[in-house]
Amino acid sequence: MKLLENKNVIITGASRGIGRGIALVFAQHGANVAFTYNSSAQPAEELAKELTALGVKAKAYQSDASDFAQAEQFVADVLNDFGTIDAVVNNAGITKDNLLMRMSEDDFNKVIQVNLNSVFNLTKAVLRPLLKQKSGSIINISSVVGVKGNAGQANYAASKAGAIGFSKSTALELGSRNIRCNVIAPGFIETEMTAKLDEKTVDGWRQAIPLKRGGQPEDVANACVFLASDMSAYITGQVINVDGGMLT
Repeated sequence: MKLLENKNVIITGASRGIGRGIALVFAQHGANVAFTYNSSAQPAEELAKELTALGVKAKAYQSDASDFAQAEQFVADVLNDFGTIDAVVNNAGITKDNLLMRMSEDDFNKVIQVNLNSVFNLTKAVLRPLLKQKSGSIINISSVVGVKGNAGQANYAASKAGAIGFSKSTALELGSRNIRCNVIAPGFIETEMTAKLDEKTVDGWRQAIPLKRGGQPEDVANACVFLASDMSAYITGQVINVDGGMLT
């Protein structure tokens, strides 16, 4: 059963990692996918081909979601190419970890700009078309760090906690127009970034998780499919932790 048949979805930061996993699972469920990348042109084009091979329409757009004007232009381009937008996944994000004592102002500001401003920019850009059609699902990717905090990640935690507050407010504002806004808070998800880490360190993290394993991008993607689909029609303003029980 394809839960997203003929739905048009936007995903930011989809050329690798969790974003790539979301794009693939969405396409497997019949969604047409418009996604952004910042600098990884080749992986983005390869992903577009992979998605198209699954029988859906897919297109990569080079766009920086943290830039307000670029976000507006991206949405205009998607509407021109796809006609409508049914769901949005705000996934673009970066880290610049350091203890607060050593964190520069630039490292704080940059993480807030990319991780939090991008959520505002893209949500604001899609608002008019979603209001016009009186439907839509906005899914913002936060983190367990945004829920509980983490030493050495004050900037990242602030940005991801901000995304939760923004989403809850958006859900309250837009609920009467049948537009839903929810949050996914992933825990330790194994991607090409974590593959570069020391195996002993990674295994230590796995052992601290009740399910005794890291998550896969598909685990996050499956939760996103549910929130983008009509199966979650009565769910808005919620945070779903996809973390193997880490915050239990």
